Amino acid sequence: MCLVKERILVVVLMVCLSFASLVSINAYAEEEVGVLKDLPIEVSADIAMNSKYIWRGFTLDDDPVMQQGIYVSAYGFTASVWGSFDIDADDSLNSDEVDYAIDYTHEFDKFSLSIGHTYYDFPPADTASKEFYVGAGLNMPLSSTLVWYHDYGEEDSGGGDGDYIVLGLSHNLPLGESPIALNLSGHVGYNHELFINGNGGDVAIGVGLTIPLTEKISFSPNANYSVPFGDLKDSNDGNQDDKFYGGFTLAFGF
Repeated sequence: MCLVKERILVVVLMVCLSFASLVSINAYAEEEVGVLKDLPIEVSADIAMNSKYIWRGFTLDDDPVMQQGIYVSAYGFTASVWGSFDIDADDSLNSDEVDYAIDYTHEFDKFSLSIGHTYYDFPPADTASKEFYVGAGLNMPLSSTLVWYHDYGEEDSGGGDGDYIVLGLSHNLPLGESPIALNLSGHVGYNHELFINGNGGDVAIGVGLTIPLTEKISFSPNANYSVPFGDLKDSNDGNQDDKFYGGFTLAFGF
């Protein structure tokens, strides 16, 4: 019980410190130096709390998690660091993770093309994986993306050594005359031997809100449902179950 209380206290302090530091950086950059205004650089960050950690149909943690990311973009490139940290200890899973990614996206009139690479680091397990991806998106009222991920990490070192192809759909609806938007999303993913021996996949749907708090800070509660299928669900292979989970995200723009 003491360990759980300590984890919760650490997480609360991290959220408060992150929020304060991000707001301070934003104020300093705009009011004192104006660095971000003079350079073609965009900086954004987010802090999320979720009831579970679900990734491509896999339950990586049944406990609540805190997830944070920071993103720096310029000339179509985006470099990011993202982490997920277990804030409870009720299950045997330890999902603590830090990801380092680089992406290049070229925007056209109605669609975009992307290519990128992600390095996944799992410090508690002393393992890692890595993958590259290519994707395309349609910039329509009903936005859609199609992305192919290839994990080439060695299985003995924690890699997935497989492929994942996902079709994603999303749509944002303004709620009347208010600045609040209703967010609808969903995806269908196909898994070929990515952390499983056979083939399978997952279907997920989500609903949420985007609530602007200031010009550059928004609050987004969400609820999601994930359904694995094929060998991802097979008790002799992936052994994953349907999961309902939810949470919220604070997003910051600079």
